[in-house]
Amino acid sequence: MARDMLRIDRIDVFHGDVQVLRNISLKVDQGEIVTVIGPNGSGKSTLLRTIVNLNRPRKSGQTGVGVFYRGNRIDDLSPEETVRLGIGIVPEGARVFPEMDVLDNLKMGSYIKKARENREENLGKVLTLFPRLGERRRQKARTLSGGERQMLALGMALMSSPDLLLLDEPSLGLQPGFVTRTFEAIQEINRRGVTLLLVEQNVGASLEISHRAYVLENGRMVMEGEGKQLLSSPHIKKAYLAL
Repeated sequence: MARDMLRIDRIDVFHGDVQVLRNISLKVDQGEIVTVIGPNGSGKSTLLRTIVNLNRPRKSGQTGVGVFYRGNRIDDLSPEETVRLGIGIVPEGARVFPEMDVLDNLKMGSYIKKARENREENLGKVLTLFPRLGERRRQKARTLSGGERQMLALGMALMSSPDLLLLDEPSLGLQPGFVTRTFEAIQEINRRGVTLLLVEQNVGASLEISHRAYVLENGRMVMEGEGKQLLSSPHIKKAYLAL
């Protein structure tokens, strides 16, 4: 693998006076799928929001502490600036524009200059990845099933031409068939050259496709390793797989 694309070094994140993340370090190398697992309330979504500067780590006087993308510190940028750098995010809950049709939702994902220049090419790639969106292209997003809305949310993020894509619980609430399709799509997106950082409660499926993974509990990283290696961990089996 190439040197790290994303590096988080010893950050602390607070919501008001409540500390949510404690001394968090993590790295994602170019070309990887990396997953963060952990129970509800452990800080997983806060971690993703911090990477795109929707939350901010507490300032530290220590050298090297912060969030770095391709070697440059980014935790002082705006969320819009992080998107322009090539970082996309799909928040939990398949957030789309319900009164707009599928095609217009996808076009909304290509608002930055680089993406506008490649809009038609990216649209073709998204519709190849998710043919059902092509079939529903003139339907309003509110008429789609939960699985179709998740496809649309993923497609909108891909329209921004991301190099690094952050996914927050992409399989949450989906029927089994759509869960399988979602993880297949994640692998195909990765094969197309996009690096992925995934937060997911479907521990078995996410670790199976991940190059590496981290375990976040009570705001702290407690384990890390290769995805399939963690699947055999006694702690993972007992705490997350009920084995």
